[in-house]
Amino acid sequence: MTTSVQEQRLRRRFEMWDKNGDGTIDRSDWAGEAKRILDSFGESGNSSKGQALTKAYLGMWEYLANQAGVGPDGALSLDQFQDVAAKQVLDRGQAGFDQVLRPTIKAIADLCDTDGDGQVSPQEFRHWIRAIGSDESTADAAFEQIDADSNGQLSVEELIQAVHRYHSGELEFSLL
Repeated sequence: MTTSVQEQRLRRRFEMWDKNGDGTIDRSDWAGEAKRILDSFGESGNSSKGQALTKAYLGMWEYLANQAGVGPDGALSLDQFQDVAAKQVLDRGQAGFDQVLRPTIKAIADLCDTDGDGQVSPQEFRHWIRAIGSDESTADAAFEQIDADSNGQLSVEELIQAVHRYHSGELEFSLL
């Protein structure tokens, strides 16, 4: 069972994906999220970065849907989503985050990395926050909290740790 903070944060994520408000999320919700992010960056879904992001989002959906027993063409209720996310991601700690979230975080980081240096700069991070529909006014403070080595850039590792810390209640903002 997840903690109250984890339940609240998973509920918020579920509600962000459930764009039509039908009380379930399905493959189209995850594909739609990927498309919204790509559109925000002006990136084609046919580009290599666009394909990587879409593949990562749909891979995350398929994994969770299969683990929940609904299959990739099914739908998850809030309770099902919270249960499978807790068991397959949160309860497994770093291994769960690495298996389920790393491909998506890496794909978004690659999309943000407009200068090709393998890192996300503060400006690139602000675009990330805007692209996922979060409050951009918190981006700079969030960046500082995530930048564990204080080098002024965010690595994929730092970003994965930030998502982990968000779901454990240590950070107040979401990256996905």
